[in-house]
Amino acid sequence: MTRRLLAPTLLAALIALPLALGTNPYLLNALITTGIIIIAAMSLNLLLGFTGQLSLGHIAFFGIGAYVSALTSLGFDAEILPGWRVVHEPWPPAIGFLFAVIAAAACGYLVGRLSFRVRGAYFVIVTISFAEVVRLVALNWVELTQGPLALTGIPPFTLGLPGLGSVTLKTKLQNYYLVLAVGTVCYAIIARLVGSRFGRAMRGLKENESLALSVGINATRTLTVAAMISAAMAGAAGSLYAHYLRIIDPDVFLFSTTVTMVIMVVGGGKGTLLGPIVGGLIFGLLPVALRPVMAPEAQWMVYGLILIAILFVLPRGIVPGIANLMGRRHKTTDQVPVAGVPLEGRS
Repeated sequence: MTRRLLAPTLLAALIALPLALGTNPYLLNALITTGIIIIAAMSLNLLLGFTGQLSLGHIAFFGIGAYVSALTSLGFDAEILPGWRVVHEPWPPAIGFLFAVIAAAACGYLVGRLSFRVRGAYFVIVTISFAEVVRLVALNWVELTQGPLALTGIPPFTLGLPGLGSVTLKTKLQNYYLVLAVGTVCYAIIARLVGSRFGRAMRGLKENESLALSVGINATRTLTVAAMISAAMAGAAGSLYAHYLRIIDPDVFLFSTTVTMVIMVVGGGKGTLLGPIVGGLIFGLLPVALRPVMAPEAQWMVYGLILIAILFVLPRGIVPGIANLMGRRHKTTDQVPVAGVPLEGRS
Protein backbone atom coordinates (compact mmCIF):
# COMPACT_ATOMS: atom_id res chain seq x y z
CA MET A 1 0.00 0.00 0.00
CA THR A 2 2.89 2.34 0.83
CA ARG A 3 4.39 1.97 -2.63
CA ARG A 4 1.05 2.80 -4.25
CA LEU A 5 0.99 6.08 -2.37
CA LEU A 6 4.46 7.13 -3.50
CA ALA A 7 3.40 8.46 -6.92
CA PRO A 8 0.34 10.42 -5.65
CA THR A 9 2.43 11.82 -2.77
CA LEU A 10 5.17 12.93 -5.16
CA LEU A 11 2.58 14.51 -7.48
CA ALA A 12 1.00 16.40 -4.57
CA ALA A 13 4.45 17.63 -3.50
CA LEU A 14 5.22 18.85 -7.02
CA ILE A 15 1.87 20.64 -7.22
CA ALA A 16 2.57 22.43 -3.94
CA LEU A 17 6.26 23.10 -4.66
CA PRO A 18 5.82 26.49 -6.40
CA LEU A 19 3.72 27.67 -3.45
CA ALA A 20 6.57 26.79 -1.08
CA LEU A 21 9.22 28.42 -3.27
CA GLY A 22 7.23 31.56 -3.98
CA THR A 23 7.51 33.19 -7.37
CA ASN A 24 11.29 32.98 -7.66
CA PRO A 25 11.76 33.05 -11.46
CA TYR A 26 15.22 31.44 -11.32
CA LEU A 27 14.01 28.39 -9.39
CA LEU A 28 10.83 28.09 -11.47
CA ASN A 29 12.88 28.19 -14.66
CA ALA A 30 15.14 25.40 -13.31
CA LEU A 31 12.09 23.31 -12.39
CA ILE A 32 10.48 23.79 -15.81
CA THR A 33 13.58 22.87 -17.83
CA THR A 34 14.29 19.94 -15.51
CA GLY A 35 10.69 18.76 -15.85
CA ILE A 36 10.91 18.83 -19.64
CA ILE A 37 14.09 16.73 -19.59
CA ILE A 38 12.45 14.36 -17.08
CA ILE A 39 9.62 13.72 -19.59
CA ALA A 40 12.25 12.88 -22.21
CA ALA A 41 14.05 10.65 -19.68
CA MET A 42 10.78 8.83 -18.90
CA SER A 43 10.37 8.14 -22.61
CA LEU A 44 13.94 6.83 -22.82
CA ASN A 45 13.29 4.59 -19.80
CA LEU A 46 10.49 2.92 -21.73
CA LEU A 47 13.17 1.60 -24.11
CA LEU A 48 16.21 1.26 -21.87
CA GLY A 49 14.46 0.17 -18.69
CA PHE A 50 11.68 -2.08 -19.98
CA THR A 51 13.07 -3.50 -23.23
CA GLY A 52 16.81 -3.26 -22.52
CA GLN A 53 17.52 -1.30 -25.73
CA LEU A 54 19.92 1.64 -25.29
CA SER A 55 19.19 4.55 -27.63
CA LEU A 56 21.97 7.14 -27.64
CA GLY A 57 20.20 9.10 -30.36
CA HIS A 58 17.05 9.76 -28.36
CA ILE A 59 17.64 13.50 -28.50
CA ALA A 60 16.73 13.31 -32.22
CA PHE A 61 13.05 12.77 -31.38
CA PHE A 62 13.18 15.58 -28.82
CA GLY A 63 14.61 17.93 -31.45
CA ILE A 64 12.17 16.78 -34.14
CA GLY A 65 9.28 17.57 -31.80
CA ALA A 66 10.74 21.00 -31.04
CA TYR A 67 11.25 21.95 -34.70
CA VAL A 68 7.95 20.53 -35.99
CA SER A 69 5.95 22.30 -33.29
CA ALA A 70 7.83 25.57 -33.80
CA LEU A 71 7.49 25.52 -37.61
CA THR A 72 3.80 24.60 -37.42
CA SER A 73 3.19 27.56 -35.12
CA LEU A 74 5.39 30.06 -36.98
CA GLY A 75 4.58 29.06 -40.54
CA PHE A 76 7.15 28.75 -43.30
CA ASP A 77 7.80 29.16 -47.00
CA ALA A 78 10.36 26.60 -48.19
CA GLU A 79 11.16 24.27 -51.06
CA ILE A 80 10.58 20.79 -49.62
CA LEU A 81 11.50 18.90 -52.82
CA PRO A 82 12.92 20.17 -56.13
CA GLY A 83 10.11 22.06 -57.81
CA TRP A 84 7.75 21.58 -54.85
CA ARG A 85 7.45 24.69 -52.71
CA VAL A 86 5.27 24.67 -49.61
CA VAL A 87 3.80 27.77 -48.03
CA HIS A 88 2.37 27.12 -44.58
CA GLU A 89 0.41 29.68 -42.61
CA PRO A 90 0.84 29.73 -38.80
CA TRP A 91 -1.40 27.39 -36.81
CA PRO A 92 -2.15 27.42 -33.07
CA PRO A 93 0.62 25.98 -30.84
CA ALA A 94 -1.71 23.24 -29.60
CA ILE A 95 -1.88 21.87 -33.15
CA GLY A 96 1.90 22.20 -33.35
CA PHE A 97 2.15 20.06 -30.22
CA LEU A 98 -0.05 17.40 -31.81
CA PHE A 99 2.00 17.41 -35.02
CA ALA A 100 5.22 17.20 -32.97
CA VAL A 101 3.98 14.03 -31.26
CA ILE A 102 2.86 12.49 -34.57
CA ALA A 103 6.09 13.37 -36.42
CA ALA A 104 8.31 12.06 -33.62
CA ALA A 105 6.24 8.87 -33.38
CA ALA A 106 6.52 8.33 -37.16
CA CYS A 107 10.31 8.76 -37.00
CA GLY A 108 10.47 6.41 -34.03
CA TYR A 109 8.52 3.81 -35.99
CA LEU A 110 10.81 4.21 -39.00
CA VAL A 111 14.01 3.94 -36.94
CA GLY A 112 12.64 0.99 -34.98
CA ARG A 113 11.46 -0.82 -38.08
CA LEU A 114 14.85 -0.46 -39.74
CA SER A 115 17.15 -0.97 -36.76
CA PHE A 116 15.51 -3.57 -34.52
CA ARG A 117 16.68 -6.26 -36.89
CA VAL A 118 20.00 -5.74 -35.05
CA ARG A 119 20.74 -5.55 -31.35
CA GLY A 120 23.33 -4.28 -28.93
CA ALA A 121 26.08 -2.04 -30.25
CA TYR A 122 24.60 -2.02 -33.77
CA PHE A 123 21.35 -0.48 -32.54
CA VAL A 124 23.28 2.14 -30.55
CA ILE A 125 25.26 3.11 -33.68
CA VAL A 126 22.08 3.38 -35.77
CA THR A 127 20.41 5.69 -33.25
CA ILE A 128 23.50 7.90 -32.90
CA SER A 129 23.77 8.14 -36.70
CA PHE A 130 20.10 9.06 -37.03
CA ALA A 131 20.48 11.84 -34.44
CA GLU A 132 23.51 13.23 -36.26
CA VAL A 133 21.71 13.20 -39.62
CA VAL A 134 18.76 15.09 -38.15
CA ARG A 135 21.12 17.62 -36.54
CA LEU A 136 22.89 18.24 -39.85
CA VAL A 137 19.54 18.74 -41.60
CA ALA A 138 18.51 21.32 -38.99
CA LEU A 139 21.89 23.04 -39.31
CA ASN A 140 22.10 23.18 -43.11
CA TRP A 141 18.49 23.55 -44.28
CA VAL A 142 18.63 27.28 -43.60
CA GLU A 143 15.59 28.15 -45.71
CA LEU A 144 13.36 26.09 -43.42
CA THR A 145 15.08 26.01 -40.01
CA GLN A 146 17.18 29.21 -40.17
CA GLY A 147 20.17 26.97 -39.37
CA PRO A 148 22.54 28.42 -36.74
CA LEU A 149 20.56 31.69 -36.77
CA ALA A 150 17.81 29.89 -34.82
CA LEU A 151 14.04 30.00 -35.04
CA THR A 152 12.85 32.93 -32.94
CA GLY A 153 9.53 34.36 -31.90
CA ILE A 154 7.94 30.96 -31.26
CA PRO A 155 4.52 31.66 -29.70
CA PRO A 156 3.65 30.35 -26.24
CA PHE A 157 0.89 27.81 -25.72
CA THR A 158 -2.68 29.07 -25.68
CA LEU A 159 -5.34 26.99 -23.98
CA GLY A 160 -9.03 27.49 -24.73
CA LEU A 161 -11.46 27.31 -21.83
CA PRO A 162 -15.16 26.74 -22.70
CA GLY A 163 -17.13 29.83 -21.80
CA LEU A 164 -14.06 31.67 -20.52
CA GLY A 165 -12.14 32.33 -23.72
CA SER A 166 -8.49 31.44 -24.05
CA VAL A 167 -5.46 31.76 -21.78
CA THR A 168 -1.94 32.33 -23.13
CA LEU A 169 0.64 30.60 -20.96
CA LYS A 170 3.25 33.33 -20.68
CA THR A 171 4.27 33.15 -17.03
CA LYS A 172 6.71 30.63 -15.60
CA LEU A 173 4.14 29.39 -13.10
CA GLN A 174 1.67 28.61 -15.90
CA ASN A 175 4.35 26.77 -17.87
CA TYR A 176 5.38 24.84 -14.76
CA TYR A 177 1.89 23.41 -14.34
CA LEU A 178 1.65 22.70 -18.07
CA VAL A 179 4.87 20.66 -17.93
CA LEU A 180 3.64 18.91 -14.78
CA ALA A 181 0.33 18.04 -16.50
CA VAL A 182 2.04 16.60 -19.59
CA GLY A 183 4.49 14.69 -17.39
CA THR A 184 1.62 13.23 -15.35
CA VAL A 185 -0.16 12.07 -18.51
CA CYS A 186 3.06 10.45 -19.82
CA TYR A 187 3.59 8.73 -16.46
CA ALA A 188 0.03 7.37 -16.49
CA ILE A 189 0.44 6.07 -20.05
CA ILE A 190 3.72 4.34 -19.22
CA ALA A 191 2.29 2.84 -16.02
CA ARG A 192 -0.74 1.50 -17.87
CA LEU A 193 1.41 0.22 -20.72
CA VAL A 194 3.93 -1.55 -18.46
CA GLY A 195 1.13 -3.26 -16.53
CA SER A 196 -0.52 -4.57 -19.69
CA ARG A 197 0.13 -7.67 -21.78
CA PHE A 198 2.29 -5.56 -24.05
CA GLY A 199 4.39 -4.51 -21.05
CA ARG A 200 4.90 -8.13 -20.07
CA ALA A 201 6.09 -8.81 -23.62
CA MET A 202 8.61 -5.96 -23.34
CA ARG A 203 9.97 -7.25 -20.06
CA GLY A 204 10.09 -10.77 -21.43
CA LEU A 205 12.27 -9.64 -24.33
CA LYS A 206 14.53 -7.82 -21.90
CA GLU A 207 14.96 -10.73 -19.49
CA ASN A 208 15.18 -13.64 -21.95
CA GLU A 209 14.61 -12.91 -25.62
CA SER A 210 14.96 -16.53 -26.74
CA LEU A 211 12.30 -17.67 -24.29
CA ALA A 212 10.02 -14.77 -25.27
CA LEU A 213 10.32 -15.70 -28.94
CA SER A 214 9.56 -19.34 -28.14
CA VAL A 215 6.18 -18.39 -26.63
CA GLY A 216 5.15 -16.39 -29.70
CA ILE A 217 6.18 -12.81 -28.88
CA ASN A 218 6.99 -10.85 -32.03
CA ALA A 219 10.22 -9.11 -31.02
CA THR A 220 10.48 -6.67 -33.92
CA ARG A 221 6.87 -5.53 -33.66
CA THR A 222 6.98 -5.18 -29.86
CA LEU A 223 10.22 -3.20 -29.86
CA THR A 224 9.10 -1.03 -32.77
CA VAL A 225 5.84 -0.07 -31.04
CA ALA A 226 7.79 0.67 -27.83
CA ALA A 227 10.19 2.88 -29.82
CA MET A 228 7.26 4.68 -31.46
CA ILE A 229 5.57 5.46 -28.12
CA SER A 230 8.89 6.46 -26.58
CA ALA A 231 9.66 8.80 -29.50
CA ALA A 232 6.18 10.36 -29.30
CA MET A 233 6.73 11.31 -25.65
CA ALA A 234 10.18 12.70 -26.44
CA GLY A 235 8.56 14.77 -29.21
CA ALA A 236 6.02 16.11 -26.71
CA ALA A 237 8.88 17.17 -24.44
CA GLY A 238 10.58 18.88 -27.39
CA SER A 239 7.41 20.81 -28.19
CA LEU A 240 7.16 22.03 -24.58
CA TYR A 241 10.81 23.09 -24.76
CA ALA A 242 10.35 25.10 -27.95
CA HIS A 243 7.24 26.96 -26.80
CA TYR A 244 8.69 27.67 -23.36
CA LEU A 245 12.06 29.06 -24.49
CA ARG A 246 10.50 30.51 -27.68
CA ILE A 247 13.78 30.06 -29.54
CA ILE A 248 15.53 26.91 -30.80
CA ASP A 249 18.63 26.17 -32.84
CA PRO A 250 20.53 22.99 -33.84
CA ASP A 251 22.10 22.87 -30.35
CA VAL A 252 18.83 21.24 -29.28
CA PHE A 253 20.34 18.03 -30.73
CA LEU A 254 23.43 18.10 -28.47
CA PHE A 255 24.62 14.61 -27.53
CA SER A 256 25.20 15.76 -23.94
CA THR A 257 21.43 16.03 -23.47
CA THR A 258 21.05 12.33 -24.28
CA VAL A 259 23.81 11.56 -21.78
CA THR A 260 21.90 13.58 -19.18
CA MET A 261 18.77 11.50 -19.87
CA VAL A 262 20.72 8.26 -19.49
CA ILE A 263 22.20 9.48 -16.18
CA MET A 264 18.72 10.33 -14.91
CA VAL A 265 17.37 6.91 -15.89
CA VAL A 266 20.29 4.82 -14.62
CA GLY A 267 20.88 6.90 -11.49
CA GLY A 268 17.20 6.92 -10.54
CA GLY A 269 16.66 3.28 -11.42
CA LYS A 270 15.98 1.99 -14.91
CA GLY A 271 12.97 -0.23 -15.33
CA THR A 272 11.04 1.59 -12.58
CA LEU A 273 8.28 4.12 -13.02
CA LEU A 274 9.62 6.63 -10.50
CA GLY A 275 13.30 6.14 -11.31
CA PRO A 276 13.61 8.77 -14.08
CA ILE A 277 11.60 11.26 -12.01
CA VAL A 278 13.71 10.88 -8.85
CA GLY A 279 16.94 10.74 -10.84
CA GLY A 280 15.82 13.70 -12.94
CA LEU A 281 15.04 15.86 -9.92
CA ILE A 282 18.41 15.05 -8.34
CA PHE A 283 20.66 15.34 -11.37
CA GLY A 284 18.62 18.10 -12.98
CA LEU A 285 18.55 20.40 -9.96
CA LEU A 286 21.97 19.50 -8.53
CA PRO A 287 23.88 21.87 -10.89
CA VAL A 288 21.45 24.65 -9.91
CA ALA A 289 22.19 24.06 -6.22
CA LEU A 290 25.96 23.95 -6.79
CA ARG A 291 26.18 26.94 -9.13
CA PRO A 292 26.20 29.66 -6.43
CA VAL A 293 28.97 28.00 -4.39
CA MET A 294 31.27 26.36 -6.94
CA ALA A 295 33.07 27.09 -10.17
CA PRO A 296 31.73 25.25 -13.27
CA GLU A 297 34.67 22.81 -13.29
CA ALA A 298 34.10 21.89 -9.65
CA GLN A 299 30.36 21.48 -10.25
CA TRP A 300 30.94 18.77 -12.86
CA MET A 301 33.44 17.02 -10.58
CA VAL A 302 30.92 16.89 -7.74
CA TYR A 303 28.19 15.86 -10.20
CA GLY A 304 30.30 12.91 -11.39
CA LEU A 305 31.38 11.89 -7.88
CA ILE A 306 27.78 11.83 -6.65
CA LEU A 307 26.73 9.68 -9.60
CA ILE A 308 29.62 7.25 -8.97
CA ALA A 309 28.80 7.11 -5.25
CA ILE A 310 25.13 6.34 -5.96
CA LEU A 311 26.00 3.55 -8.40
CA PHE A 312 28.49 2.03 -5.94
CA VAL A 313 26.11 2.11 -2.97
CA LEU A 314 22.91 1.48 -4.97
CA PRO A 315 24.03 -0.29 -8.18
CA ARG A 316 20.46 -0.69 -9.44
CA GLY A 317 19.66 2.98 -8.88
CA ILE A 318 18.08 5.08 -6.16
CA VAL A 319 14.47 3.88 -6.34
CA PRO A 320 15.20 0.09 -6.45
CA GLY A 321 17.91 0.52 -3.80
CA ILE A 322 15.61 2.31 -1.38
CA ALA A 323 12.83 -0.21 -2.09
CA ASN A 324 15.19 -3.09 -1.25
CA LEU A 325 16.32 -1.41 1.96
CA MET A 326 12.70 -0.85 3.01
CA GLY A 327 11.84 -4.45 2.13
CA ARG A 328 14.69 -5.79 4.26
CA ARG A 329 13.65 -3.59 7.15
CA HIS A 330 10.05 -4.83 7.04
CA LYS A 331 11.26 -8.42 6.72
CA THR A 332 13.51 -8.02 9.76
CA THR A 333 10.68 -6.47 11.75
CA ASP A 334 8.33 -9.34 10.83
CA GLN A 335 10.89 -11.90 12.03
CA VAL A 336 11.42 -10.43 15.53
CA PRO A 337 10.69 -13.19 18.17
CA VAL A 338 7.52 -12.68 20.17
CA ALA A 339 7.44 -13.31 23.96
CA GLY A 340 10.79 -15.08 23.83
CA VAL A 341 9.56 -17.78 21.42
CA PRO A 342 12.25 -18.70 18.81
CA LEU A 343 11.38 -18.06 15.17
CA GLU A 344 11.47 -21.76 14.43
CA GLY A 345 8.78 -22.41 17.00
CA ARG A 346 6.34 -19.80 15.81
CA SER A 347 3.26 -20.97 13.94
